[in-house]
Amino acid sequence: MNLNIVVIGLSVTSSWGNGHATTYRALIEALARRGHHVTFLERDAPWYRDHRDVTNPASWRVELYQSLKDLPRRFGGLVRNADLVVIGSYVPDGIAISEWVTTHARGITAFYDIDTPVTLARLEHGLEYLSAAMIPRFDLYLSFAGGPVPQTIEKRYGSPLARTLYCSADTDIYRPQVARNRWTLGYLGTYSDDRQPVLEQLLITPARKLSSEQFVVAGAQYPEGTVWPGNVSRIEHLSPDRHPAFYAEQRFTLNATRADMKALGFSPSVRLFEAAACGTPVISDRWPGLETVFEPSREILLASGPREVLEILRDMPEDRRRSIAEQAHRRVLRDHTSDHRARQLEGYYAEALAHRRRKTTQFPASRPMQVAEI
Repeated sequence: MNLNIVVIGLSVTSSWGNGHATTYRALIEALARRGHHVTFLERDAPWYRDHRDVTNPASWRVELYQSLKDLPRRFGGLVRNADLVVIGSYVPDGIAISEWVTTHARGITAFYDIDTPVTLARLEHGLEYLSAAMIPRFDLYLSFAGGPVPQTIEKRYGSPLARTLYCSADTDIYRPQVARNRWTLGYLGTYSDDRQPVLEQLLITPARKLSSEQFVVAGAQYPEGTVWPGNVSRIEHLSPDRHPAFYAEQRFTLNATRADMKALGFSPSVRLFEAAACGTPVISDRWPGLETVFEPSREILLASGPREVLEILRDMPEDRRRSIAEQAHRRVLRDHTSDHRARQLEGYYAEALAHRRRKTTQFPASRPMQVAEI
């Protein structure tokens, strides 16, 4: 089954200030390895244009467009004839694009919600990239949150088929490296108001207490004037190809969860999988469903406040630290690689196609096939 897949997403060319790019790249590379033809359509936004770290992928295609009107003019035939068209969250003019795609495409249409906790928390108040009325029009809703969330999307919003598609680690890139530990604890992530208190509690406060140890925070968009302890290094941005070496230089790395993700639960960050794939033990804040992704105390360490972090950093024997890293690495290889996600998507596509055929047999009313304008 070699599929022609079109993805319309926020950005795949730039990892600056967003986690979408690495998620898309891992999934698309895996799909391409499995013989599928993938084209990614991205709005040519200046803030991503200035920070591009992928321009010419070898095994799949990227096309940039300037405006909403470009899509039907340049890519109408591509979208109409694709086996699967996927629209991602936070796409500019996402509602208008979704209306066009779900009317125009002949193949299976899917919404890939890389921001499911944010979407569900704010959907009733209005979003620029998705409306509640659009959800039933997609054949498939791919949720970044697992557990009971897909069933909720089906029951509350009328999705014909909602399934979990977590992020993953591309193990061709994210794998253990041998390096000297420069930092006792590090963190990689874009600034977020609702995540900053977790960072303060679980990294900044321990750094102040352990003044002789070195810490690091890497990521874009932190406010100017933020005061960091003298033993906390700052890195403005790291391209994905530098992530493995960065993880290798940390004794432990921190996972800090946004408020909407924590409230909904079952919403692992891409950094969890990438750090574990690199063999770096993870300290995470607590949230519902984490135990379905990694086993606490065996594959991941949990902390609610600075005291627990300090106990881990001061007291954990080296053999236990290494054991946790090794067990997490094995779990990624078993359950959370990009190849796992590509296989899952293939299965969901087949499921959606069978559902479409059953529905067409029961209700044979024709579906409009062509709309020239958005």
